[in-house]
Amino acid sequence: MSTRSVVATALVLIGLGFVSPVHAQETTAAANNSGLIIQWSIITAGFALAFAAGLGALGQGRAVGSAVEAIARNPSATNDIRGSLLLGLVLIESLVIYVLLVSLILLFLKPFSA
Repeated sequence: MSTRSVVATALVLIGLGFVSPVHAQETTAAANNSGLIIQWSIITAGFALAFAAGLGALGQGRAVGSAVEAIARNPSATNDIRGSLLLGLVLIESLVIYVLLVSLILLFLKPFSA
């Protein structure tokens, strides 16, 4: 890790540390904007699910393609490759399911409403 990236990360964390107390204070205008928060949580949930599903599908496609190529190169390792492939596909799909769960929580439970 280069010194430049360490310094940049430290500056970002320090900047966020100074800005976070400003967002922690709730004003009366922010309390009245619960409808706006609900609308943005629905939009955010939709975009998060779209990105997770799309990128999960791309990851699964690359994993299957690489597994097929590896089996074509070394047919004697088919069982090992298949096991690793299934484990990888399960982990990729579990990430998409976690995003679905968070999206459903944002849509139906409305965690930001009073």
